[in-house]
Order: sequence, then structure tokens, then C-alpha cells
Amino acid sequence: MKFNPIDIEKWNRKEYYIHYMDVMRCTYSLTVNIDITGLRAAVKEMRKKIYPVQIYMIATVVNQYLEFRMDKNSSGELGYWDEVNPSYTVFNKYSETFSSIWTNYNRIFSRFHDSCMEDITNYSPSTSLQPKPNEPSNTFTLSSLPWVNFTGFNINVFNEGRYLTPIFTIGKFIETADSVLMPLSIQVHHAACDGFHVGRFVQSLQDLASNYKEWFL
Repeated sequence: MKFNPIDIEKWNRKEYYIHYMDVMRCTYSLTVNIDITGLRAAVKEMRKKIYPVQIYMIATVVNQYLEFRMDKNSSGELGYWDEVNPSYTVFNKYSETFSSIWTNYNRIFSRFHDSCMEDITNYSPSTSLQPKPNEPSNTFTLSSLPWVNFTGFNINVFNEGRYLTPIFTIGKFIETADSVLMPLSIQVHHAACDGFHVGRFVQSLQDLASNYKEWFL
């Protein structure tokens, strides 16, 4: 997948990037609740697993916006990927450990779902941290914490605060008689992503969940 270097001298975020990367290095996170009431019912009716659906939705919105595809390549150049793939965790209930695996993103949900389920089936029994080989450079990270419905979650990445790729954590659903809410923690670097961009991401994710009949087949 193509990596597009950014000419920082011509970039409209030059001042912001330098400030939040070099002057006052800053990452931040927030947690939101995404209403998946109708989608959850449809998933149950079709007897599918919800996790590939969650991964697909997040990956789809990540791929809509450049701010969430920012990275540095192996040469240290700042830029963004044309497209990114989800790298996500699966749990081994017998060893009580997790593995981090990845699946190539596909805009067509049914194709992504089948590939994701194949990877989950193949690698969930693993007791290795990264059992699937050859993870590409153009990935972003997400994980699921289905045992706890949280109102806040923060991951501390100790790499001198230069990690540009967003990190997502899904919590246990908050279920009432009338609704199902999905807690989602979003962690980003301020050098790449402002509050406006996170707000737009959240709204787009909610729209995707609400309009599930357009893509969930």
C-alpha cells in the first residue's frame, strides 16, 4: 500500500505538528458511547459474531480520514497511507492470554467479515503474542475489553510520545431495555489530530452504525 510523504513546509498543519510534536508533545484520549441497538439485533438475527462487525466499522471510518492514517515510514518520513488495515486482539480463554493479529481491510463487509473470521478461527487458539506473520506497516491498533463497560480508558505508549497511529479500545456493551451502547476509547496524537477530527470520526462511526442496513448483508 502506498505511503504518501508530506512536505511539511507546504502542509497546513505545520505549525500544529511542530508545536504538539516538538514544543509541547501531546497525546489525548476520550471515551464515547456508540448506539448499536439496531445493528446488534441484526447481528444476532443473522447469527454472526459482533467483533468482526466492530472491527469493520472502525476500520472503515479510519480509512475515510487522512488524520487517522498518519504515520512515519521506515525512513522516518512523515506522511499517510492510502489505506490501513486493522491489527486487533483475540483472546485465548484456556491460557487467559491474548494474541495480536491483523486482517487486510476490504470495503465490502461480507468479504472483510469472512477474512476476519478465518483469521480469528485460525489464531485464537495461539498462545503467542503475534502468531500471524508478515504484518504490514500500514496497520492501526484496536482491542476489545468485553468484560468491563468503562467511561474512560487510557493507554500509555512509552516511545517518547511520537506514536502517531490511533489506538481504539472497545468496552463491554451497556444494555438497557431500549438500547445497546458500545463504549469506545479513542487515543490520538495531537500533532496529527485535533478535537474537530475526533468529533467528525465519532459522528461518522455513529452514522455507519445507524445505517447498518446499507452495508451489513
